[in-house]
Formats: sequence, structure tokens, C-alpha cells
Amino acid sequence: MAGHSKWANIKHRKAAQDKKRAKVWTRIIKEITIAARDGGPDLDSNPALRLAVQNGKGANLPKDTIERAIKKGSGAEAANLQTVTYEGYAPHGIAIFVEATTDNINRTVAAVRSIFTKKGGNLGTNGSLSFIFDTKGVFTIDNESLADKDVDELELELIDGGAQDVEKTDEVTIVYTTFDDYGNMQSKLAELCIESKSTEIQQIPKSTTTLNLEQAQEVLKMIDKFEDDDDVQAVYHNLELTEELISQLEG
Repeated sequence: MAGHSKWANIKHRKAAQDKKRAKVWTRIIKEITIAARDGGPDLDSNPALRLAVQNGKGANLPKDTIERAIKKGSGAEAANLQTVTYEGYAPHGIAIFVEATTDNINRTVAAVRSIFTKKGGNLGTNGSLSFIFDTKGVFTIDNESLADKDVDELELELIDGGAQDVEKTDEVTIVYTTFDDYGNMQSKLAELCIESKSTEIQQIPKSTTTLNLEQAQEVLKMIDKFEDDDDVQAVYHNLELTEELISQLEG
């Protein structure tokens, strides 16, 4: 199964942002807190919490931070947290899908709308981008943990678990499933004794749009503003990250 380079590009963008700041830790802490709130603090009986903690370990989140997040899940502060999504367009027709976790919806929607407006885009209605993005399960696995696996046999097992695509880089293997097969792949990886570095539901674009460098940088400035917001958990888009643009990001 061949992976899609456009997905790798989006991953590159996400990884670049995570390295620049501890945003990824903030996102996972919220995931752990909500999972503990909704299903209780016991990892054995709460699969959502187990996965969130696994993601935290994969991101090198300190053990005491994970424990505090679980404890926070039973407090009053966690009761007010909500997960919300926003959809709209950046300049030059690039689709933007924003996921946020907030204790104040009014504050968050005002901030999101302001970014769209100030950066030359517009906030749309939920569901307006359903024809652009697919909701997929995304499993990132360190290649080291697959070193003892037969490649052909593993591929057949992953297909059996619902894998649509498998993308391999030098360091990790990324497995994509439909939303409906997300749980099936979790079970398959557990059966194979494979622990994911991260396990997520993501919005994957069905196709991407290429802009010139100046236009693309304009869009990335908007994405940066969203990612700087404390309430924002993730930002997805259908901008094609060309080699030229990637070199600018790395520079």
C-alpha cells in the first residue's frame, strides 16, 4: 500500500509546529483530562484515557504531568471543557478546519472569527467542508517497534484491521483507516502487541491546492495564529506543502 505524499506534507507542517513549542503537550493534557472526566481515572476500564496516556508517553509527556491531568479530570474545571470545531476559508480558497477544546465557547468563537477576518478569510458553517475533508483514524508507529515483524505478513494484518493506506518514513510508519475502522485498528494493533506513538482522529483533505510561495506564506500566517491560540487543539488544511515551501519552513 502506498501512502499519499500530501498527507506526509501535512504531517510535516504539524511536526514543525509541535517542535517550535509545547503545544502538543497542551493538546494531549486536555485529551487526558477530558478522557478521565468522561470515563473515569482507571486506565484498564477507560480505553479513551488509555489511548490519551499512550499519546502522552509517545510525546515524552512527563509522568507526573500525566497523573495531574488525570486527577484534574475529576475536578470542577474539567466539567466545563467542551470540544468544538470550526470550518472556513483562508485567503486564496484554502479550506481550514479548526478543532478546539474550551471552557468558554464565546471566547473561543470570537477568537477564531477574528483570526479568519483579520487574515483575509471567512468563517463558515459546520459541515460546509465535508466535501473537502475525510475523517480518518491515524496511527503513528515507531519503526523500531516493527523491526521483528515480517513486512508482507504485517501488511496483510493491517489490511485485516481496516488499513486504507500505510505511509512509511525513515522513522515512523503511519496507518490510515476510515473513521468506522478506527476501533478495529486499535484492536488489531493490540492483538499484534504493537504500541502506537500516537493515535488520533484527523481531518484529511481529499485533494490539495498548490499556491505560489507568497500566497502560501499568507495562508501559513493564518494557520500560525490559530495554532498560537491556547484553545485550539489542531488545524487542518488542504494547502499543498511544496518542496520550496517546506524548505522555507525549515529555514
